[in-house]
Amino acid sequence: MADSDIRSYTFGTLVTAMVTPFTSDGEVDYRQSAELASKLVDDGNDALVISGTTGETSTLEDDEKEKLFRVIVEAVGDRAKVIAGTGTNHTSHSIEMAKRAAKAGAHGQLIVTPYYNKPTQAGILTHFRLVADATDLPVILYDIPGRTGVEIKYETILRLAKHPNILAVKDAKGDFSEVSRVLNQTDLMYFSGDDANVLPHLAIGASGLIGVTANIAAAPYRTIVDAVNRGDLATATAAHQRLEPLVRATMTHVPGTVAAKYILHGLGRIGSPRVRLPLVGPEEWEAAAIEDELALVREVAGADFSNFRPDRNAAAGGALPKVHGTTR
Repeated sequence: MADSDIRSYTFGTLVTAMVTPFTSDGEVDYRQSAELASKLVDDGNDALVISGTTGETSTLEDDEKEKLFRVIVEAVGDRAKVIAGTGTNHTSHSIEMAKRAAKAGAHGQLIVTPYYNKPTQAGILTHFRLVADATDLPVILYDIPGRTGVEIKYETILRLAKHPNILAVKDAKGDFSEVSRVLNQTDLMYFSGDDANVLPHLAIGASGLIGVTANIAAAPYRTIVDAVNRGDLATATAAHQRLEPLVRATMTHVPGTVAAKYILHGLGRIGSPRVRLPLVGPEEWEAAAIEDELALVREVAGADFSNFRPDRNAAAGGALPKVHGTTR
């Protein structure tokens, strides 16, 4: 099997960064998480990222993450790859989460660039290498400077590509010329990490996507990926254009997690749209803007809004998880 085939088999091409369903009081709903994961795989996903940005990793406790990994592996691990979001801005903590993900049965890990402390490229290189060394899990680097404050520079990516466990990059930087340079000089897989740019990424050689909007409608992304792979740009472009208002509804007015949960709840796919503080549900004007965009969605497989029933009251505000030993 060629290296490119091995890498495609490792992660697939259509990957959803899955939301983490909560109960109305902000606790992780593990049963519903398993049900949502199963539906996403039924809809064409090859893999799921669990406890990534969209899964509210920054407000999940470590024990919650490990249990989520285990629950999702049990639910879909024989049908799709489970990729654990293990990255933090603390190298030893990331190593610990990588080990816990491996113990839970995850098939790979997504490691974000350390955020807030703004390390140098030497620090980024050392961080990724040490976390990748900690287990045998294949690694996707997550390059998203808009959230982390630092990018993984081209030269650093080339050096990281030599690590045997580092196989891919999730690109939310949008520097297409750099993507092309790296693809020309390494065997790394590239995943589009920006829902609006999936087709352009695929057109220059990306392997697939790790998307947010795919929580709501995965099938059209399957259409885009498969069409590009067989050289049918017209079909891919038509699907891309039909998805545009749904992507805009999900990704432009509030954080993608908030909008995705609001929409999924309105479709009856999750029991609560609740997010954890400091995230809050959409305000009235934000909810109205999301709904206006959804009214423009036409002929998108899996996204029938004729029975959409949004609940702005259920989505309002945010939640704090229960913390043992306190009053909440």
